[in-house]
Amino acid sequence: MSAHIDADRVQRLTRQLEESLRKKTARSGRFVEEAKQVLPGGVASSFQDVPPHPVFITGGKGSRVWDLDGNEYSDYHNGFGVMAMGHAHPVIAAAIAEVAARGTHFAAPNESAVRMARELARRFHLPKVRFSNSGTEATLDAVRLGRAFSGKDGLVKIEGTYHGHHDAVMVSVKPNAEKIGPRARPASVAQSAGIPQAILDMTVVVPFNDADALDRALADNPDVGTMIIEPIMLNIGVVAPQPGYLEAIREITRKHGVVLIFDEVKTGNVIAAGGVVERYGVIPDLVALGKATGGGTPIGAVLGTEEIMALITDHRVKQLGTFNGNPLSMAAGEAALTKVMDAAAYRRLDEGGERIVRGCQEVCDRYGLPAYATGVSGKGCVMFSEKPVVDYRSYVECFRDDLNYLAWLYHMNNGVYMTPGADEQWTLSIAHTDEELDHYVAILEEFARDVTA
Repeated sequence: MSAHIDADRVQRLTRQLEESLRKKTARSGRFVEEAKQVLPGGVASSFQDVPPHPVFITGGKGSRVWDLDGNEYSDYHNGFGVMAMGHAHPVIAAAIAEVAARGTHFAAPNESAVRMARELARRFHLPKVRFSNSGTEATLDAVRLGRAFSGKDGLVKIEGTYHGHHDAVMVSVKPNAEKIGPRARPASVAQSAGIPQAILDMTVVVPFNDADALDRALADNPDVGTMIIEPIMLNIGVVAPQPGYLEAIREITRKHGVVLIFDEVKTGNVIAAGGVVERYGVIPDLVALGKATGGGTPIGAVLGTEEIMALITDHRVKQLGTFNGNPLSMAAGEAALTKVMDAAAYRRLDEGGERIVRGCQEVCDRYGLPAYATGVSGKGCVMFSEKPVVDYRSYVECFRDDLNYLAWLYHMNNGVYMTPGADEQWTLSIAHTDEELDHYVAILEEFARDVTA
């Protein structure tokens, strides 16, 4: 049974800690006002525009980062899940420096891109690879390939998942509860102004962890030829697939002749060398990659079967980009994947993930928090919900945003740099020590003690 938590106390603590963080990061607060003169919201990406104000980072090394005020943090944000190898890793930095000395850009083939593609094909068991410059571009390419191969415009996506900010997937990313419609037929809701109605009309939304709902949706919508899914939901904390779910959707999409895309932008090369494909043993038709794949540099990649990727080879599908496969990203990615993120590195992420989740769960149990700790390897979080979150609707029903935000403030005020956004997850790096992981747990315990007092 959960402990009683006084709402007024939560609000009071939140106000106190917001003010504390404002004072601690006062230079960031002043600088963001200057930045607003030229940057909407004072930031380069809307994800960075969070209360009480954005915190500007000046540098990082290993598991640590420093802000504009000189505060030092243990970094659990890790560049929105990119820096699993730690900041300024000497092997990766040397690879970038070596290439930069020879020239940073040619828009021509290079040997490193071939070696990178070979390594990714090995890891994900898909033979062909094309590079781009972000996870958004990777999912854009994947959806276009799926539509071209199937000959159908319709797309199925999971309610509550994010796949980048291009029009095709900015549907029902985090829709308001009043707009989501019945569970049996979820509404397609635009996530942003500027999304054409035609996009909503050709997008079918289904709940996560419900293979029967997918089967019915595909039977009812024969114009759908492609499905895109985060095989682990990472837009609302961490929601893992229930046993057999990924195997079931693989079988169902095959039955209906639908191209299956795994969006592994967040999981790929982080939760295992081959991401979800390796960890769960399910191989889709296409995989979209980004984030950690580039060793800290901008990158995207789409991997696919021979048959689908032949559409690019024969120029029926146009996959283009001035910076695709650029020397800097290829050198950094190759160094990260072949020299840094080896079997020992993934063991360390697994062990670190188990340690921090175990510690956080002990705190939740000890203090009766309406929460539980969950994670997969280096990805994890504390889910502030009394019931297990299995899909977006259970998240909307049970998730305590107020407690999640307050816990975020406790960590930010105590030397733990967290991902901006109240429902994101931590990303561990191979540089995190056990002492740092235990410090994270200790701050959670301080939060738990205060809110249940």
